[in-house]
Amino acid sequence: MARSRKIGSIKNELIHKSKESMLSAVQIFNNPNMQFKSESFIVLAIIAWTYLLHAYYRSNRIEYRYFELNGKRKRFYCTTCGAHKYWELEKCLSSSDSPIKDKAIISNLKFLIGLRHEIEHQMTTKIDNFLSARFQACCLNYNHYLKELFPKQEGIERYISMSLQLSSLSEKQFDQLKDNKELPQNISTYIQKFDRELPDSIFEDRGFSYRVFFVPKTVNRKGQADAVIEYIPADSEMAKGVNKEYVFIKEREKSKYSPSNVCEKMQEEGYKKFKIYQHTQLWKAEKAKDKSKGFGVLVVRTWYWYESWIEFVRKHCEENKNNYI
Repeated sequence: MARSRKIGSIKNELIHKSKESMLSAVQIFNNPNMQFKSESFIVLAIIAWTYLLHAYYRSNRIEYRYFELNGKRKRFYCTTCGAHKYWELEKCLSSSDSPIKDKAIISNLKFLIGLRHEIEHQMTTKIDNFLSARFQACCLNYNHYLKELFPKQEGIERYISMSLQLSSLSEKQFDQLKDNKELPQNISTYIQKFDRELPDSIFEDRGFSYRVFFVPKTVNRKGQADAVIEYIPADSEMAKGVNKEYVFIKEREKSKYSPSNVCEKMQEEGYKKFKIYQHTQLWKAEKAKDKSKGFGVLVVRTWYWYESWIEFVRKHCEENKNNYI
């Protein structure tokens, strides 16, 4: 009984450290002030996966320490300081007891392990933009197995939001993303060699690399609208002829509402006294037409409101419902 409690305690600590390591990896990669993003991500992500598999092996009472048999007794290998030597990630993955069977996911992790070997002995530069798709796949794969292997555990998606970009990609930047000339030679050679040896089915699998396509915006006329991101299903007309595992991003118009539309919506929801006068007083008090707030857009001298403003108004009405019912 005491042994079971100890196993459970160590398992939970491993899971906690694993999640913390992956969260740190993502937060560092999304930090605009960091210039050692990829290198840090790779090291921390590998630790996260290693601890996750150690937790799985421990919870299933599978030996994951290095040892040799001396007769019927196990002689465990130790470090110079006397600690047991536990399996590294590569050994965890190659074990017949490994719960990770998906070849694309295994390839993604082996790619990162090999890349770590390339970067840990020498400084690298300018590799972030070229590897983010594989890092993204690593995160999604990790979150999937965290919840699959340990159903009582919450995933890490609740702690991480989408990374915001403060600048647009120019044509020159797109060209740089397509051309790997800026990659350090040893990294470029490693990537090319690794990719050449992969079957096409694995290379194109999102478990190996989670690719995103940017599609040119469809709104071209001035004053029509600004744009937001829309995910296009892989089985849509746009996606035909392209690998179905890819994710598409297309820009589209935001829905726009006139002031009377906003008031009508609120009245339909029961706030009968919320009319044009109350609406005008509210947007003036909140300075809601300040473009930095993103509540609406001026189209040919007429201001239109976005869904975000309707949500703001709805919340205002709920908090002051005695004034509007």
